[in-house]
Amino acid sequence: MGAYEAATDEHRAMVDALLADTAANGGMAPVDLDRFWADQAIARKDPFGAQIPQVPLGAICNWECIFEELGEPQDWWRFQHEDEAWALDLKRRYNDLAETIVGRRLLGETPAAGERSWPKLKELHDIFEGENVWEGGATGSWWLKQAADTPEELAALLDRVEGRLENLRDFMLPPNWEAEKARLTALGCNVPRYRGQRGPCTFACSIFGAENMLLLHFDDPALFIRFGDVIGRAILARAKVLDEEAGYTPETAPRGWGWADDNCCLFNVEMYEAFAMPIHRAVLATYAPDPTDRRYQHSDSDMAHLLPQLGSLDLSGTNFGPTLSVAQIRAHCPRAVINGQLAPFTYSRNEEANMVAEFLRDFDQAKAKRGLVFTTAGSINNGSRLSGMRLLMAAIQRYGRYKDL
Repeated sequence: MGAYEAATDEHRAMVDALLADTAANGGMAPVDLDRFWADQAIARKDPFGAQIPQVPLGAICNWECIFEELGEPQDWWRFQHEDEAWALDLKRRYNDLAETIVGRRLLGETPAAGERSWPKLKELHDIFEGENVWEGGATGSWWLKQAADTPEELAALLDRVEGRLENLRDFMLPPNWEAEKARLTALGCNVPRYRGQRGPCTFACSIFGAENMLLLHFDDPALFIRFGDVIGRAILARAKVLDEEAGYTPETAPRGWGWADDNCCLFNVEMYEAFAMPIHRAVLATYAPDPTDRRYQHSDSDMAHLLPQLGSLDLSGTNFGPTLSVAQIRAHCPRAVINGQLAPFTYSRNEEANMVAEFLRDFDQAKAKRGLVFTTAGSINNGSRLSGMRLLMAAIQRYGRYKDL
């Protein structure tokens, strides 16, 4: 059942009224664009703010939305890695439409500055011998391949990883690092910072396989715990190398950390406590120890069973799956800015009635305490239209204003 069908009579009437006005306006949702963006700028600064005029919108169409909007074949590889001139032309054409429909040019149009690009550094998956490969052709994506398939192979891999951690700087940095670091810092470029990571469960499932990970908890609990411990130490060690290269001390190092951990949904509470929570606690204690520090978790999966544990981390921001409600998340994460809970396919399939109904549902659950950024509970996918974004802007302006309560 869609959100519109599940909505109250009052909410359905509100949806119907907005869609009727949209149809009467030639299919363009009625919105005062200048007022919306002025209010958006205020609301985005502090979604909990007592004086913000409206719910901030986070469902801003991105480059993935270009192809269907322009009627172009979807070719991610060419767009991201092969043909910058073509990509820039698509961005300009898309921005011309966006400026008319939503009042903003949404995508950057500046060519990549190759002379300001840092040399490739070894990432966490390299430390664990995981190969990151592009699969799926034009419409594919990067996939991290398994590095071990049996407990014996995993134990041997962890031995090698621990060896690398003894001199991680030499392993991580390329031979031309010193020269490139001198050149780039002279140009005003900052040493790359490491403050976000594919989450513990997702990373482990990539390196060892999802089924293998779940069975390991029962078949070899000690190795299961050791795997998590080594991941945590490797994350901290990699961050420390880059901080030291940037000239930071533990006292001056920038704060904040973010995780993207869709596969956490596969772990039950006992497994998550044993494997992931020690990593969370160690990393956040080092890089986000204070209440004002950013502590963010993206997990666009059905992981409501983990909310009590994630809540204990005092998260400052969430982007959880569409099966979770704003009320559920707020009960466990009172301080978090909730980025959600629009279902991504509601947006990408342009289900206009459901889009507005999901906003009304979420606003009702958020308005007493605020702290909602209305966006997709997950990614914003191709098919999400500028007209749909404008409809959400109109819904916010008409029905999501705090000052009108």
